[in-house]
Amino acid sequence: MTDPSSAPIRVTVWGENRHEQIEEHVAKIYPQGMHTTIAEGIRENLRDGCVVRTATLDDPEHGLTEEVLTATDVLTWWGHAAHSEVSDEVVERVHRHVLSGMGLVVLHSGHWSKIFVKLMGTSCTLRWRSEHDRELIWTVDPTHPIARGVPHPLIIDEDEMYGEFFDIPAPDELVFVSSFSGGEVFRSGCTFRRGHGKIFYFRPGDQDFPTYHHRDVRRVIANGVQWARTDRPERAHPELLRYETGEFFTGAAYSGPIE
Repeated sequence: MTDPSSAPIRVTVWGENRHEQIEEHVAKIYPQGMHTTIAEGIRENLRDGCVVRTATLDDPEHGLTEEVLTATDVLTWWGHAAHSEVSDEVVERVHRHVLSGMGLVVLHSGHWSKIFVKLMGTSCTLRWRSEHDRELIWTVDPTHPIARGVPHPLIIDEDEMYGEFFDIPAPDELVFVSSFSGGEVFRSGCTFRRGHGKIFYFRPGDQDFPTYHHRDVRRVIANGVQWARTDRPERAHPELLRYETGEFFTGAAYSGPIE
């Protein structure tokens, strides 16, 4: 059997792509869309180790068909103004693939996306301020693969502020925390595991600022993509199996209670 870790990571970069279409200042920062800039950063860092495609909200089925998700090792997600427009059917499809082993990297205001809220099981609300705040991203787990090659602190001159309390479950791993010019702090780099899937949430990336052109932000996202790819040999949804007493290896799919 081929080792999945030896093949290029198949990445789908999903972007809402609305601000870029209706706000001139955002279009100047991201003339081809934020999703394109994020994809370029992943290619720049992973080179031949990845194959990257993009998808947007207005694509048929939001560009996230069953075929696309089956061929995706890691999905990145950026949304903000149109969370409610994401089809519940597509959310269920993505959710099933994450539980089956597809990696998910959620960026910035994707914290309030339907898929992230569903996976977390909480409101995912937080404190915020849309001003020109300096952000310092501090590495609190320097041995984590996502922190590889990332300066301490990572400095972002201008971005939107997010602050605690961030209503998420306690992360499996906390990689980064942020501090802002107003004194606020935020858990800005968190990992979670749901079913067979690995999830990384990374805070920076408001549409009003050129954050996804930042060399070190791009490095973190690429590291997150590498980390989120499963090392399982095949994608499979977690299954409830019935084992009779003494059966350790021959359990059967659960088919209901015995009459």
